[in-house]
Amino acid sequence: KMAGWEEDTTAISPKSVDAAKVAAGTSIAAVESVVRGEAASAFAIVRPPGHHAEPTRARGFCLFNNVAVAQAKLGCPRVLIVDWDAHHANGTQEIFWADPGVLLFDIHRAAPFYPGSGHIEETGAGLGAGYTVNVPLPAGTGDRAIVKAFEEILVPAADAFRPHLVLVSAGFDWHRNDLGGNVTDNGFAMLTKIVQSIADRHCAGRLAFVLEGGYDLDSLPDGVHAVLRTLAGREPSALVDCGMPEVQEAIEYHCEAFLDERTDDERFTKA
Repeated sequence: KMAGWEEDTTAISPKSVDAAKVAAGTSIAAVESVVRGEAASAFAIVRPPGHHAEPTRARGFCLFNNVAVAQAKLGCPRVLIVDWDAHHANGTQEIFWADPGVLLFDIHRAAPFYPGSGHIEETGAGLGAGYTVNVPLPAGTGDRAIVKAFEEILVPAADAFRPHLVLVSAGFDWHRNDLGGNVTDNGFAMLTKIVQSIADRHCAGRLAFVLEGGYDLDSLPDGVHAVLRTLAGREPSALVDCGMPEVQEAIEYHCEAFLDERTDDERFTKA
């Protein structure tokens, strides 16, 4: 029993695998409670996180991909995964790269920020071509810009896909006091309201969150609390900051190269 490094971004200790099993199991339990109708929504507050873990290796502090494990365990026909961590979900993307049953929407800080993937042109392959939607944004991105991307890219994509379940990889390192951007607690509340509306509209409210990143010990619990307050029915406040031109570029790209095409050929609804 020794401590060490799985790879250059993933330290492990003798109890790391046990902790990762608990995190994955807790994620399964949270999603299962929603699918069974035992809870209107759920939030798995777990460590270690999971979205960097790839099919065959740990990476980026992540040993098992918690969201992917939960999705595989429950096997819903069409699952929307929304990842709002500041880091790109390279592991989740790789796992579902060719899977038309999973629509991955990932908004993150653009490369070369770790892990350096998640370019806007990365949209899936094979039967899964078009089912990965990456929205890379610069450092300093704030509430209004991210909300605009959700409203004008995520919502139309979700309406075309019509998910049976919505999963959120919720990282809070976009927070203005953390390392990702300029998002406030109210910004996270706004994002929660949007994904909650998608779940209410398409899958009887089936919505589960799994904790990903977040490194500032003050803003992390505040961000989680903002999500929970919104799930419990509190309305977010009005937005106060401005958008960014990179968001409009991403919206235009996805509308032209992704949304219009996928809506027209009805591939989503056949998955």
